[in-house]
Amino acid sequence: MTLVTRPRLLLVEDDHATTDYVRQGLEESGIDVVCVANGTDGSQHALSQTWDIVILDRMLPGLDGLTILMRMRSYAIMTPVLFLTTMDGVPSRVAGLRHGADDYMIKPFALRELVARVQVLLRRSSSFQHTTIMNVADVELNLLTLAVTRNGEKVLLQPQELKLLEYFMRNAGTVLSRKMLLKDVWHMDFPVRTNIVETHICRLREKLGQDDQPLIHTVRGSGYVMSA
Repeated sequence: MTLVTRPRLLLVEDDHATTDYVRQGLEESGIDVVCVANGTDGSQHALSQTWDIVILDRMLPGLDGLTILMRMRSYAIMTPVLFLTTMDGVPSRVAGLRHGADDYMIKPFALRELVARVQVLLRRSSSFQHTTIMNVADVELNLLTLAVTRNGEKVLLQPQELKLLEYFMRNAGTVLSRKMLLKDVWHMDFPVRTNIVETHICRLREKLGQDDQPLIHTVRGSGYVMSA
């Protein structure tokens, strides 16, 4: 089942006046906007959630916009990115585009032009007409309501279990290492001794049930894979 929904846009901007100005213009154009005021939170949002487009300032508290973009591309997140910045020098623009930005606008800017550029990027990308229902075998996850069923039976999951299941479903058929799960689901990109992965996978397997048809398999020495 495929539904056309309002595009979701992440705006990472530390100037509140600019944030309000951009958000109002985009939302009036039918785009849902989530705003973040610093680079650290911006990076976490960009890496942990699905967006149809991301707008980044270059100079931000915490991480700068170019670092966020580089992190996204290093994780093969190809969401369209538009830089909105006062850094108007040719070297700055070239650096942004070379590292994977799709467009680059200089402040001050005309809101109508920004909206038009965002709409062009959305038309280029089919991601905003995304599937809101995910299926792997007889497991179904509704990304809008976060309802989970298996073989038509409702499955009640805790928030972190939902994130883990969505990650498995988005990467169905791919072996996911423990390190990848810690980094992408729990945002732990540093060495840590914990059994949090094993515990949550055990709970997820138990709640999904149907032991005669397991979906999450252990790949000895490599990690885990979700497959029928």
